[in-house]
Amino acid sequence: MNIKPYLDATYLKTATQAGISESENFIFVQQFIQEAIDEDFKLVMIRPEMVSLAKEIISKANSKVNIGTVIDFPKGNSSIENKLKEAQIAIDNGVDDLDFVCNYEAFKKGNKELVKDEILRATKLGLDNHKTVKWIIEVAALSNHQIIQLTVLIKNVIISNFKEDCYNHVFVKSSTGFYKTKENLPNGATIPTIIMMLENAFPLPIKAAGGIKTLDEAIQMIRLGVTRIGTSNAKTIAHGLSSESEY
Repeated sequence: MNIKPYLDATYLKTATQAGISESENFIFVQQFIQEAIDEDFKLVMIRPEMVSLAKEIISKANSKVNIGTVIDFPKGNSSIENKLKEAQIAIDNGVDDLDFVCNYEAFKKGNKELVKDEILRATKLGLDNHKTVKWIIEVAALSNHQIIQLTVLIKNVIISNFKEDCYNHVFVKSSTGFYKTKENLPNGATIPTIIMMLENAFPLPIKAAGGIKTLDEAIQMIRLGVTRIGTSNAKTIAHGLSSESEY
């Protein structure tokens, strides 16, 4: 199986998080983008401030690698207006995919109308600009029942407000990869979680992110029905090796 078309090669650390200088981090991002081009991955997923850089490098290389970024990352608790503003800047800078962090804490508190509103408005912004939209629900912060409920909520907003030909461009995504769990429990894409998401998101596609470390694990996710995989070690996985990364 050629797994590369499924892989969103991901680097979302700040310089501080990586323990390096800003200039070193900038160089690393450049190299990471070039690696995605060389490996012909589906997409390179980087922070919003790096979108313009990615656009420049990919355009010069005449590459078909797409550019993705995260919006309201990693907590998802900013206002809808801030989400839309951040997404518009990324769109203006040439992004292809917008991975929004859903306000899952508002959802857990019962404020479903706020969540519905942000999903509707942010998805409309993305689709109106011919972008792919993904909604990160942060499964490690939710109970199984909440995972199902939030997945269904997203699905219902999309099928109630958008045409069928839009469905393949709106994903439900498992995790940011940055959520800290108690006792070092899994914080991302486990098989039971992905099965729940697949069963309840249809006809929307699923992106599995967080904790996929080997080619076998990635293939298993694809065979379950996942169509995109987010990983900070795309090259390692694509070459059949294992990764120690948390994402």
